[in-house]
Amino acid sequence: MLHFFQYVLCIKLKNHYKFFITVALCCIIASSQAQPLFENQQKFTLQDSLRGTLNKNRNWWDVLHYTVHVAPDIEKETISGSNTIKFRVTNKNHSRYMQIDLQQPMKIDRLAFNGKDYIEDPGNPIQNIGNAWVFPVPLFQENSTNEITVYFSGKPRKAVTPPWDGGWIWAKDSLQRPYITVACQGLGASVWLPCKDHQSDEPDNGVVLSIQVPNELTAVGNGKFVSKTPASAGTSNWTWQVTSPINSYNIIPYIGHYTNWSEIYKNANGTELPLEFWVLDYNKAKAMAHFKKDVQPMIACFEDWFGPYAFYNDGFKLVESSHLGMEHQSAIAYGNKFRNGYMGRDRSGTGEGLDWDFIIIHEAGHEWFGNNITSADIADMWIHEGFTTYSEALYIECKRGRAAGDMYIQGLRRNIQNNRPIIGVYGVNHEGSSDMYDKGANIVLMLREIIDNEALFKEITRGLNKQYFHKTVTTNEIETYISEKSNKNFSKFFDQYLRTNKVPVLEYTIQNGQAKYRWTNCITGFNMPLKLSQGNKWLYPTEEWQQITLQQDDTSLTIDKNFYINTKKL
Repeated sequence: MLHFFQYVLCIKLKNHYKFFITVALCCIIASSQAQPLFENQQKFTLQDSLRGTLNKNRNWWDVLHYTVHVAPDIEKETISGSNTIKFRVTNKNHSRYMQIDLQQPMKIDRLAFNGKDYIEDPGNPIQNIGNAWVFPVPLFQENSTNEITVYFSGKPRKAVTPPWDGGWIWAKDSLQRPYITVACQGLGASVWLPCKDHQSDEPDNGVVLSIQVPNELTAVGNGKFVSKTPASAGTSNWTWQVTSPINSYNIIPYIGHYTNWSEIYKNANGTELPLEFWVLDYNKAKAMAHFKKDVQPMIACFEDWFGPYAFYNDGFKLVESSHLGMEHQSAIAYGNKFRNGYMGRDRSGTGEGLDWDFIIIHEAGHEWFGNNITSADIADMWIHEGFTTYSEALYIECKRGRAAGDMYIQGLRRNIQNNRPIIGVYGVNHEGSSDMYDKGANIVLMLREIIDNEALFKEITRGLNKQYFHKTVTTNEIETYISEKSNKNFSKFFDQYLRTNKVPVLEYTIQNGQAKYRWTNCITGFNMPLKLSQGNKWLYPTEEWQQITLQQDDTSLTIDKNFYINTKKL
């Protein structure tokens, strides 16, 4: 099912060029099925559309680079700074207005275009529409490169239960010293940083992040260290640089009493990847022992399954954080307190998740699915979370074999709610169900079973990261790639598991050694094949009754446990 949201931003000039902005929302729901797969009753607002769609004030310019400076006032829990946005004009007949995203209560203090202060026209002023700021711009030449510097300040939203509730995290370490960072996935980088806050437009050439902190503190950012330089009043600027495209929610400052060490990982070709580890000063010995166990084996495992790490130029870092963790590109937030499992627990309940650190493996897995391959709309976040959750099983498989990894994914089913579809609503910054993690991983496991060719499956997981290297993608692109490379039509499979919350049911009867079977609780045309648990035999159910001869002593159809379905014997 496809959702198309069209947002028309009408600017009407009246009396001294003062403009009024209205937004009309039209929703067309199209489906290849005879009946709708899912009807979403949630109401969406103007703010949802301004954030979630590339309206005409956003789609004429492509972000090339961010140069960010941020100076937090720790005592007041406020920040100030600037972001110089280098952009390319993609349309010669572009809108004469630009939208910059910056969430309340943050404020834009002033602007500069191409190094010259922006002079606001009182008759056509900057409009603050909630979390969006819209202002008139000159007519730029198509394909020209320009810069806008946005100076900002304010008291950014404070995270209450990070990383699930986003914002700035003004924490203290166990010695009551400042321990500060940000977590803003979903909520968006515009919670603190003026930017084009849409996943489809990453700065193609990366970001320079400069963090001004008191001299006694260390500031860590994404990518590689550039410099530490004196600033004003007993403070220093710590500058970091990313050269690869990066999603704006991944641009993160870390501030605290950090210490660090470095290692080198050599891949199968002998190429060296610098590894850095930044932890609170009193945790260094503990961290060195703990990280050694999983980090390098994990990178080797994931490079085998997914292809080369995508950010060799920017390095790999784990940075200790006060919250549990987040996949910040080349500077992964780590807060699992040097324990195995997920805060010491096994999410699968099988025991297979207890001898490795969940946060290291899961968040690093996002460097391939999430940071290298990024969904253009957060409605498609299953691409990040489903494949990355499956990467946990692949790490187990690298350590203990296929059966252990399969058992882990089967165990994760206990967390699936089936409350709503995995895919959210497009164009309004709306994620799908949290089932994108564990149900998403089971989708990948079933794909592997149905493809039924281990070499081909690995070729597909590696091929995805090569085909969409440093790119943003849609679910349809991922579906098409998998179907074409496997030479199997997975369209009905994806419609069933991604676009509905129904678990298909295999109904069957057995009489006189004959089994009759069919699919129910499914979309029209659902035709997923099933492997029996013995003898490598396959069933090819449809919605119509089919029949198979069983062995003499068989009294049930036993389906391979890697298929996430329900069965019902009539």
